[in-house]
Amino acid sequence: MTIKRVAMLTAGGYAPCLSAAVGDLIERYTEVLPDVELIGYHHGYHGVLAGSYTVFDEETRKNAGILRGFGGSPIGNSRVKLTNAKNLVERGLVQEGDNPLEVAANRLKEDGVDVLHTIGGDDTNTTAADLAAYLHDQGYELTVVGLPKTIDNDIVPIRQSLGAQTAAQQASLFAQNIIAEHGSNPRMLIVHEVMGRNCGWLTAAAARDYMEWHGQQTWLPQAGLTPERWAIHGVYVPEVHIDLDAEAARLKAVMDEIGCVNIFLSEGAGVDDIVQQLEASGQEVARDPFGHVKLDTINPGSYFAKEFGAKIEAEKTMVQKSGYFSRSAKANDADLALIKQMCDVAVEAAQAGTPGVVGHDEERGDELRVIEFPRIAGHKAFDASQDWFQGLLRQIGQA
Repeated sequence: MTIKRVAMLTAGGYAPCLSAAVGDLIERYTEVLPDVELIGYHHGYHGVLAGSYTVFDEETRKNAGILRGFGGSPIGNSRVKLTNAKNLVERGLVQEGDNPLEVAANRLKEDGVDVLHTIGGDDTNTTAADLAAYLHDQGYELTVVGLPKTIDNDIVPIRQSLGAQTAAQQASLFAQNIIAEHGSNPRMLIVHEVMGRNCGWLTAAAARDYMEWHGQQTWLPQAGLTPERWAIHGVYVPEVHIDLDAEAARLKAVMDEIGCVNIFLSEGAGVDDIVQQLEASGQEVARDPFGHVKLDTINPGSYFAKEFGAKIEAEKTMVQKSGYFSRSAKANDADLALIKQMCDVAVEAAQAGTPGVVGHDEERGDELRVIEFPRIAGHKAFDASQDWFQGLLRQIGQA
């Protein structure tokens, strides 16, 4: 196919890969298709609906590598669900009675977009596939090639999503400062709340990174600098049921012995139980345009801090959330290598007219390929039975 105009968009929550991925795509197209016009829609599908975009000029194409040194997204993100017409009408993005999918598809057609690169999670990429299908029915061919972005690492069937490795490293770095607070009060409980609605991978990987850092330190017990007080004492993920009473008894023994308890908690751990309790009491639980529970309104970290705090007789509890610190970081070396690898495949797929999402296909021997859209799904559960995670739990004394 002849490619004249390529569009990119970043959507959903931030991850430490967006800026680098935009930069790498610009660089790769400049290398192999220098005459193709490149644009970036502002704030994801918000920009598509509004017809708002940036044309990447010659200066941008020459210096696109600068983007690898920054977090966030140079073209911006938003949470826009094209099938939630009511929400989009309220936001002024479509008119009453409009079909948002039709509006977005027609905009892409009017803008002359031949290839659309979506950098986002499962919703972002499958929505793009719906747009392409709609345009195909109208006789307009749009090739959509997505890149998998999520710090939760929860896209089926992709082995490693972009940004997740960096987010885990950054959550560990965050904890290396926060856990120093264990000495700010006698009988101190610290809850490090990590992002992860339905998948505990990020919490588990952050805890692993932290304990690796912990194992590399030199301690001075004679002065009160003890490894026990700087260790993690509990790691809780959505995939493993939390026995509050049993864990409280174990953690109280830790508190009695060393005077502090440090917990890594996935924000999705125990959420179903919390929501059930709130709704049973007559409280309405707020949800976002995708129907997801707004986790900041139910505060899982505060809930578990309160429950554990009382049971282990903590004098003070502290809840610290690393999510925004982690997700807005610039990509680390491991992610930069993965981003470059995937962007090269994405441009090659665009040239060949092959639609899908680039990733290492777990169902096909971890082959790096363009995975068919119908096979893409979200909420891939973390496999808590893996040896490295079970070894981590044994290391911190958690059965």
